[in-house]
Amino acid sequence: MDRIVKNKWQVRLAALVIFLLGTAAGALSYNAYQSWAHAQERNGRGGLERILERLQLTPEQKAQVQQILTDAREQVRAAHREAEPRMQEIRRQTDERLQKTLTPEQWQQFQQATEEMRARHGRGRRGEGPRREDER
Repeated sequence: MDRIVKNKWQVRLAALVIFLLGTAAGALSYNAYQSWAHAQERNGRGGLERILERLQLTPEQKAQVQQILTDAREQVRAAHREAEPRMQEIRRQTDERLQKTLTPEQWQQFQQATEEMRARHGRGRRGEGPRREDER
């Protein structure tokens, strides 16, 4: 008899653990979805697509708008490529000045902190964010 009572409690406990794990998994997946959705909006995808849908464009307008946006993206990429050498020079000069101002330990800590910050924000080289699919 004692064994039956023990088994009932084990089944109840197992059901409770499964329920709690399911709740936690659901909450985590919801948070992951929210993060993904916000990232899409920050990348300009979700918001622009919704705006274009609201405009109820004709098929001809959709094609023209897509071409205009493609042209604009190419122009922005070209501007970034043209500006990159100057930006690298500014970064180099800034690092030089900081290194002269900070102690060797502070400089090392500064470099480590900036690397950690870049890693958290998904950035490789300084100032370079993760590329959108259409930029690859």
